[in-house]
Amino acid sequence: MAKAKFHKSQRVFVKPVGTWAYIERVLPKWIRGCDEPIKITYDCGMGREFVEEELQEEATAIQSRLSNRLGEWRLLRSQNRWKSAEQCQHHPFPGTHPVVVTGDQDWGGWRVPGAEYDLDPQRVEKQAQLIVRAPSLLKLMQLFVNQADQQPENLSEDLSHLADMSRAVLNELPE
Repeated sequence: MAKAKFHKSQRVFVKPVGTWAYIERVLPKWIRGCDEPIKITYDCGMGREFVEEELQEEATAIQSRLSNRLGEWRLLRSQNRWKSAEQCQHHPFPGTHPVVVTGDQDWGGWRVPGAEYDLDPQRVEKQAQLIVRAPSLLKLMQLFVNQADQQPENLSEDLSHLADMSRAVLNELPE
């Protein structure tokens, strides 16, 4: 039996059309003898009915569009080739250095030369943590700007200034 995932007047992304729309009607398909509908379709005012798989919730659609561009970034640790763990006891993780992987495989991405890591390992570790979180921070900024654009009357002067700064940073990034 089917249950409705979306409701009337909800804003959704219509995948086949590639645009946003509001659900005008929820249309359950009933058969005699069943307590629940067997199928549910949604009328978005576009000339045909859409099934659940063709629609996407607003927050999910925004997050998936952003994450598809950047992928999942993660932090791995590689063995230090030139120094043993005993020779670099002052490092946060003796005998290893951070590697930020930005692709699906465990290679490619961001690395720091061993000599630079040895100069200031604490700074390099913080840089690695920041780089790994960059896609999430970008998503957060985009969601903040979208919310600010939808409800500008609800923003204080400080938040409006932060939204403008966020827009400037996002506009500097290539598509």
